[in-house]
Amino acid sequence: MKSNKSYSNYDSTYKPTKQDIEKFPDLQNGPSSLIQGANVKIQQVGIHNFKLPLKYKTQDGNTIELETQVTGTVSLDAHKKGINMSRIMRSFYDFKDDTFDFDLLEKILLSYKEKLASFNAKILLKFSYPIIQTSLRSDLEGYQYYNVNMCAELNKNGDFKKTYHFDFVYSSACPCSYELSEYAKSSRNIAAVPHSQRSVARVSVEFNENLIVEDLQEMCKTALQTETQVIVKREDEMAFAELNGSYLKFVEDAARLLYEQLINDNRIIDFRIICSHQESLHSHDAVSVLLAPDSRFSSDISHEFWSSLIHSS
Repeated sequence: MKSNKSYSNYDSTYKPTKQDIEKFPDLQNGPSSLIQGANVKIQQVGIHNFKLPLKYKTQDGNTIELETQVTGTVSLDAHKKGINMSRIMRSFYDFKDDTFDFDLLEKILLSYKEKLASFNAKILLKFSYPIIQTSLRSDLEGYQYYNVNMCAELNKNGDFKKTYHFDFVYSSACPCSYELSEYAKSSRNIAAVPHSQRSVARVSVEFNENLIVEDLQEMCKTALQTETQVIVKREDEMAFAELNGSYLKFVEDAARLLYEQLINDNRIIDFRIICSHQESLHSHDAVSVLLAPDSRFSSDISHEFWSSLIHSS
């Protein structure tokens, strides 16, 4: 049965004046007497996962536009009810046509602090960054995509912190399995194949001087050697098998090889290395965490975080 009940009529012609808007209720910016719960400071409050296309500079000086997921937060004093969430997005959109780097993120954070009267502010940009990869022997080219997070933080003292979180996907062939396979062949003339698997390293670095995504990719590739491939012909597949045989590694080896690269780069202030080998032998993963000396990164990794260390298409 059709209902004729009408709650209200939408007025498409109404355009409030500035004076009208000033009279609108604004509970988020209301007095502290409206606070529910404990009257305490909130470390981060804001918005997560709003998307827009942003431009980034590449190693060759060109720019590339990438879909980016943005998280923007600020701190909130104990006596304040809340923040105006839309101001975070509006502040960000003021810069949407610029080319994004950490210098620009610092400007945006200063804008956050000014408009929202906060003592700390933070931005996280998440995107998938393409770098051309040349095949091992056939010289074909294809795009390898890397999951990247750019994190910028500005505290109440004006200290600016720059951090990359970078995922590198590689193959790890087990040294123990290789030796056992070789022994089976030599002692009993039995065909045996050592196990190898797709693996992920998540490298987090805090730095002070200029550091770009391509630098992190090159450091990971130099350390681990066995990056997964984009375009493969038979000669490339043979080369990849040879590479895995030449660079056998346990998950402990992978972490230490990456450490060796990062500790010797003077641009890097602090770092954390997390490796996950998604075993083809076991029904579970092999994992490791390695921090820089006196690191401020946490070594406590949640179950959900470990589960995110997987190459997703």
